[in-house]
Amino acid sequence: MKVTRILVGPLGTNCYVLQDEESGQAAVIDPGENPDKIITYLEKSGLQPDYILNTHGHFDHIGGNRRIKDEYPAAELCIGSADAPALQEDDISGASSFGQKIDSPEPDRLLNEGDQLQVGSITLDVLETPGHSPGSISLVAHNDTETTIFCGDLVFAGGVGRTDLPGGDVEALGRSIKEKILAFPDDTVIKPGHGEDTTVGREKNRNPFISQLNL
Repeated sequence: MKVTRILVGPLGTNCYVLQDEESGQAAVIDPGENPDKIITYLEKSGLQPDYILNTHGHFDHIGGNRRIKDEYPAAELCIGSADAPALQEDDISGASSFGQKIDSPEPDRLLNEGDQLQVGSITLDVLETPGHSPGSISLVAHNDTETTIFCGDLVFAGGVGRTDLPGGDVEALGRSIKEKILAFPDDTVIKPGHGEDTTVGREKNRNPFISQLNL
């Protein structure tokens, strides 16, 4: 399992390219902006993504959808069911609040709890993890040797996602972290939507915001 982080947009969003090196299959997770930068990496690596995956519908995670989809029309654009309206509504995506405008295609597939996607030998399990947005999802990528969680803006290294945007819910955020993320072994790697990688154990023991959520 190879994961490449590509920093995109003015908010420093982490776009990830997940690759199964044996098969050459790949997925693009959260192409927020700078799609040409993402496409350049895919071309240099000889990759044709099977999926374009949005962990949630905020503008800084979906802004490159159309350009990536136009370049790779066979790639399925996927998002959590409850966040699908954000792909078409600037008020819901938060774009209008930042003077932005989003032009995303309609999703090819809506994702719900328990869905699975396959990228070569890598299985992606879909977890519904609302709180930052109503339809936020986390993607648990695993193969025979490792497990990695792509959690969008649910939890960061030393922080948690904001809940003051449309559809945010601090109680739901707390439940999502406790019931879905902290249930994994402490050494499980977390790849958040912004900032550096962390682990379940590190956030469980050191994240001051998690302790304040009364988990």
